[in-house]
Parts: sequence; C-alpha cells; structure tokens
Amino acid sequence: MAQHDSFYQNNEAYAEFLTGWDPAFYGKYTDALRPQRAGGRVLDVGCGVGQVVGALTRDGVEAYGVDVSAPNIARAREFCDRCQLYEGKRLPFPEKHFTCVGALNVLEHVDEAEAFLAELVRVTEPGGKVVVSSPNFLRVFGTRDYHYRMRGIGNKWRNLLRLLAKRRQMREAPEQVRFERVAPVVKTPFEPDDDAIIMTNALEMGFQLQRLGCVVEKDLCTDRYVFPPLDWLLNLTPLRYGILCAFVVARRPV
Repeated sequence: MAQHDSFYQNNEAYAEFLTGWDPAFYGKYTDALRPQRAGGRVLDVGCGVGQVVGALTRDGVEAYGVDVSAPNIARAREFCDRCQLYEGKRLPFPEKHFTCVGALNVLEHVDEAEAFLAELVRVTEPGGKVVVSSPNFLRVFGTRDYHYRMRGIGNKWRNLLRLLAKRRQMREAPEQVRFERVAPVVKTPFEPDDDAIIMTNALEMGFQLQRLGCVVEKDLCTDRYVFPPLDWLLNLTPLRYGILCAFVVARRPV
C-alpha cells in the first residue's frame, strides 16, 4: 500500500464523513456507470462506504466495489457483499472484465495517478466505459474554492498559465505530460478536501485516457446534475477546463 493510501487504511473519521454524502453528489456518476446492456458488470474503484454500488445493485446491476479503507469496506458490505479491500495499486480482477469502470473523487488521492488510470482501462472490456470524476484544482474562475491552490487571484493566474503550458506540452511533448503533485493538508479532527495529492483537472484526465487508447466522449466541468440549459452553457467552450469540477467519460475501443 502506498504511503498516502495508508492514511485512509483505518480511518474511521473518513468513513463517517462518507456515510453522510448527499445522494445528489454521486447521482450523475452512478448513472454514468450504468451498463447499456443487460448482464454488464460494473466496478466502482474507491467505492467508499458503498452508496454507488448499493444503488446499482438495487437496480439489478451486477456491481462490484474496491477500496483501500477497511472501515469503508465494512460499511460498504452492508449494501453489497461484492465490495472488497484491495492494496491500492493493481485491481484484483482480470483484464477486460467489466462493462463500466469508474472512480469518484479518488484520482486526486492516489500516489501514481497515471498508473491508476491505466488499471481502470485494463479491466474495462472493449467498447466499455471508463468514468472518472475529480475536483478541478486548476480553476481559473470561481468563488467557492475549497482548496488552497484554487484560492486567490495569484493562484488563479498561475492555474491559467499551467493550463496553457499543458496544452502546449500535449502537442509538442505528449510523453512528458504528468499530473502535478501537491502537498496534502491533513487536519485533526479530520476534514475532507485538503488531503489531495494530485492536481486533477478534466484537460489532463481526458488526455491521459486518450494516451491509454480510449476515446473521450465527455469532458465536463459539472460533476452532478444541473439545469440542462445551464449545463450546456457551462460546457460549451474550452472555458470549462478552468471552472468547477472534472467529469470525464471515455470508451475503450472495440
């Protein structure tokens, strides 16, 4: 288990926090994971206390979950016995095993982000979906900024420069593109959000999935359901990479 993963391994406070999640927070992600054909298997990586797996299971979907946290899995198994503990690196499933694979607010917490995405793709069947939702730490616009790297004019200016630089790097030296790291802020008593170590953003998430052979179908700044015309407007232009969140849906080619 990686060093940062060990922070969650026996963290009862984190499990308690996840138990209080509003279903609206994970509703869009849950629906994106639903297989379009009967009999499709679904995997939620970093399943937390099992709300997504439980919702899909109640709808008749064969859903599985894995997490690095023993307290999380203990609670998740109350929803579904197909949730299991894993060591945070290699998923305990064969290649091309699932119709849909996803990770909700997990990528920003993993030590090897690029390898984590590769694992999601590895266990997805040809034609299957990969869904990744995370905060956008490279925000350029906005006021409700819950992480210190999002706050203030100085950080927002630096984020704009980083996004523009990453676009150039994607064109000129794609093999060098890597997620940036940030020092976690771990508070006592436990509080969420500042404990991230990866500067996730939709631009890079989509790019890395494309490098792994996937076709990106959606790269959105809205990670939950909003009024449809507003959703369309928010995601109409490349400005979506500088606001709100990062919600990416990709498909592994047949």
